[in-house]
Amino acid sequence: MTNPRVQKAMELINEQEAIDFLRDLIAINSVNPPGAEAAVAEVIQSHLARAGLRAEVDEVLPGRSNVLAELTGVAAENKDQRVLVFSGHLDTVPTGNIPWKHDPFGGERVGNKMYGRGTTDMKGGVAAMVLAMEYLHRAGIKLQGTLRFAGTAGEEVDCLGAKAVAARGQVDDATAMVISEPSSNRPFIAHKGALWLDIVTYGKTAHGSMPEQGVNAITAMARFIHELESYSFTYEHHALLGSPTMNVGVIQGGVKTNVVPDQCSLMLDIRTVPGQVHATIVDELKQLLISVCEPLGAQCEIRVANDLPAVTTDAQHPFIALSQGTMQHLWGTEEPVSGVNYYTDGSIYGPHLQVPILICGPGEPTLAHQPDEWIDTERYLDSIRFYLTLAAAYLGIEEQ
Repeated sequence: MTNPRVQKAMELINEQEAIDFLRDLIAINSVNPPGAEAAVAEVIQSHLARAGLRAEVDEVLPGRSNVLAELTGVAAENKDQRVLVFSGHLDTVPTGNIPWKHDPFGGERVGNKMYGRGTTDMKGGVAAMVLAMEYLHRAGIKLQGTLRFAGTAGEEVDCLGAKAVAARGQVDDATAMVISEPSSNRPFIAHKGALWLDIVTYGKTAHGSMPEQGVNAITAMARFIHELESYSFTYEHHALLGSPTMNVGVIQGGVKTNVVPDQCSLMLDIRTVPGQVHATIVDELKQLLISVCEPLGAQCEIRVANDLPAVTTDAQHPFIALSQGTMQHLWGTEEPVSGVNYYTDGSIYGPHLQVPILICGPGEPTLAHQPDEWIDTERYLDSIRFYLTLAAAYLGIEEQ
């Protein structure tokens, strides 16, 4: 049975109010690069201020800010109190070259679908977490622990904002975390790591009619790509995440048809599972690259562009069990835990905090980064109910 005061908080949820707030966030272009998340942070700060809650906009770089807010528990002086952190990022990926049928910054609603860049990934989750805090406050609920929201810049590229939060110790007292990345409101407890490599081969320019006078950097890279097809990762199969993957994302080289290219670059996206050592992968690929370049007289280099570890939480952890129990209570369904291939700010927080991390948000994972991205508005409203109920259950409520 739902606590009467939690029930009061849920009754305060106003659909139009929630839709309008999300639309305000969608209307702000925070495509990364360049990000410009400060405008999103300021809207969240202003919204919470009107509700009587204090939020701090924390600049990371010019025009790029995090926003932090909290509901301080009645036992704030108790160092042993629980601290639940709600986490979400404020930037989005670009809208892409494929034309949209709906304005990507318009927040147009058609039935139960609301369209816009970031609706699913992940301004929908951010808005739901902010509103959950607001409704708990408006219901007069006094938590026995602390609920904190950390909205960060830069997750879509390099987790810039989360790195700043960790470096500044702003969530160091966390005892549990929820990240509202898209999961269709299902409980994800693991995600893959990301190792992005910039690889360059260097040759020697010559006239295209006399290729023997030069060293073709594209040929060297082509041979390296061919060898990648037989490259085998060293890893243990993960029950939720399966196996690592590798994708050749970008390749560039050459200046003109009749010129032997002296440079070729490749961007490689590797997604890893827990237990893999990224430095070992880099060393193995470097040796492979050298082995194909040296016979051709080509030079080469590998640069790590992104290095984020995989994240996993024990499925038997009490916080995960509480989250699943909350879902069953609200929706009447048993939701098994699972993992996801994308990465989150959890790659920064996980190693830093060593606390249970739940990934659960109202967006649909398959719609992330897609044209005409949308969110189911009913699922969005459900996520507000989930966040505020989970916060009350985990942190406890002062008896009145």
